[in-house]
Amino acid sequence: MAEPQTIPVLDKGFVRLVDAMGDDRRIVQAARVSYGEGTKTVREDAALIDYLMRHRHTSPFEMVEFTFHVKAPIFVVRQWFRHRTASVNEISARYSVLKDEFYEPTPEELRTQSEVNKQAGEGRLPGAEAERAAALLAAAERDVYARYQELLELGVAREQARSVLPVGIYTEFYWKQDLHNLLHFLRLRLDHHAQAEIRAYARAVAEFVKARVPLVWRSFEEHVLNGRSLSASEIAALRKQIDPHVYEAALREAGLSKSRVREALEKLFGEA
Repeated sequence: MAEPQTIPVLDKGFVRLVDAMGDDRRIVQAARVSYGEGTKTVREDAALIDYLMRHRHTSPFEMVEFTFHVKAPIFVVRQWFRHRTASVNEISARYSVLKDEFYEPTPEELRTQSEVNKQAGEGRLPGAEAERAAALLAAAERDVYARYQELLELGVAREQARSVLPVGIYTEFYWKQDLHNLLHFLRLRLDHHAQAEIRAYARAVAEFVKARVPLVWRSFEEHVLNGRSLSASEIAALRKQIDPHVYEAALREAGLSKSRVREALEKLFGEA
């Protein structure tokens, strides 16, 4: 099945796959320093990729690159650009007049401020308050864009007039990233602690990654996205509660290979 080229996100945004270089085979070839086709089976390739992922041998993953065209609200982009390992080119409001396009959440999408996390929202804003808040947001955006246009008509330079625009206005950028650092971005931005709006973009990016490198994605889900790391204190506590033989039997029942079972036992009961 052909990869989808554009995925809509939020009310007016999107993630578009511009280009991709390499796939699962490129990673395998780089790891083996081999250029021959058909020298290994898909099963062996999957085993090698899985080994690389769980042992954090990251350089072969850097041989695959993705280029995306993204349209997102500025507040999402500012979080996105904290990942400083990519090549980025964003539309410039010094040279271009930004369009009258703002992120306008529906009343159902508005959240209350978390009482325990100062930087996060949680739960839905109550009905009447949500309707009023959505109307206030829309009115404020219309008003500020009118002021922006008025400043431009008065002859104010675009680089100064843009200062009145809020972070809810949409911008666009190209983003080129190698797979190793792209997976790091997804690990953080797919996490439930990330803001809901950037999680929506991360899910779109993830769809392209899954389609291009399915063997990598399977291992990424197993060992990183759905895996957890333990501190020394947590491991020490678990050792007191778990019988190694019972644990080994459970691992085998879960279908893990002999090498995976051995590694799991080493993680928990081996010397640090």
